[in-house]
Amino acid sequence: MNATTYNLTRPRHRGLSPGAIILACALALTLLGLVVLSSAGQGASSADPLLYFKRQLQWCAMALVPLGIMATIPLEWLRKYRWAIGIAAMLVLGAVLSSHIGFTHKGARRWIEFHGLRLQPSDFGKLALIICLASYLAANQRHITTFWRGFVAPMAIVAVFAALIIKEPDFGTAALCGLVGFVLLYLAGARLAFILPAVLASAALFSLMVRLDPVRFKRILSFVHMDDPGVKADGAYQLFQALIGFGSGGLTGVGLGQGRQQLAYLPEAHTDFVLAVMGEELGLVATAGVVLVFLIIFVVSLRALRHAPNLFEFTLACGALLMLTGQALVNMGVVTGLLPTKGMSLPFISYGGTNLMLMFALVGLLMNCFRRWDRPLMPRASEL
Repeated sequence: MNATTYNLTRPRHRGLSPGAIILACALALTLLGLVVLSSAGQGASSADPLLYFKRQLQWCAMALVPLGIMATIPLEWLRKYRWAIGIAAMLVLGAVLSSHIGFTHKGARRWIEFHGLRLQPSDFGKLALIICLASYLAANQRHITTFWRGFVAPMAIVAVFAALIIKEPDFGTAALCGLVGFVLLYLAGARLAFILPAVLASAALFSLMVRLDPVRFKRILSFVHMDDPGVKADGAYQLFQALIGFGSGGLTGVGLGQGRQQLAYLPEAHTDFVLAVMGEELGLVATAGVVLVFLIIFVVSLRALRHAPNLFEFTLACGALLMLTGQALVNMGVVTGLLPTKGMSLPFISYGGTNLMLMFALVGLLMNCFRRWDRPLMPRASEL
């Protein structure tokens, strides 16, 4: 009787792997961002219209470092040194709150200036939060349905990071971290009976903090009363100018470098509202293409998540995906008037060094996970 041969290998992907597709999407968005920044930065720097383009090009080269590290580092190392990574991130987040270390801009202390470079610690906090939370959930998988070890303890991790970020203040990033934390808890198997009341309580507390903050509350009022003519000149000037840019661009745009919004009409045109500049100069075709590319990243990653071998790698990859696409969704929602104004960069496209490095680190993390999942369970088939 012939021996039966069992092929114990995982099915490999035909064509491009999920990691390669995501990397290609990230590089395409980055290249498009550089093209748009060559125009969007004209009004931001009168001395050198290409200043922000040149700086972003330098950041792109630097972003290859976290991409390479996160794409090749053994995931077991991230799990082993999770608390060292988390504590280091918390220390940096705490340091930026100091008046001697943190750099203040427009009433917010979110940056640390180092040799002329401004670093935003909250971006490092996002990555550390994903690693710490994924490690804890995997280590306590058997207790995930309990109240203290399965809900209170992981929520405490999220709360510490969110509290440090909201003190800067950065309400939007803190809210994004909280939402990612709740979703990961739910996906890990925590009970909805614990999650839903916590979500409602967090939303109530967040709303109270916004109400007590004059700047944030003014933005909310401007968003709610957008039809009021007086709001345009008061709290929604950026949004109105962005909508004018989208309307002027139409389907194909007025042409690269021919737009008017970046010429001091639209504040922060090269950072938070760069999509409006793109809409004016390159039109609906380009902005819809950007949405499509982020959708491709989400769908490809979502399909690959089905092959996760354990809870740690599943929550790690899922957290990276949610943080990347969630930030993109918030930015596009703000620029198009679907969400209240919030300073959050558009991944890969907006000007900003530390955020670009974070996004490439998240891409590298996804590539690392997907490459591991595509490896065979055994090097060769076994004959029995």
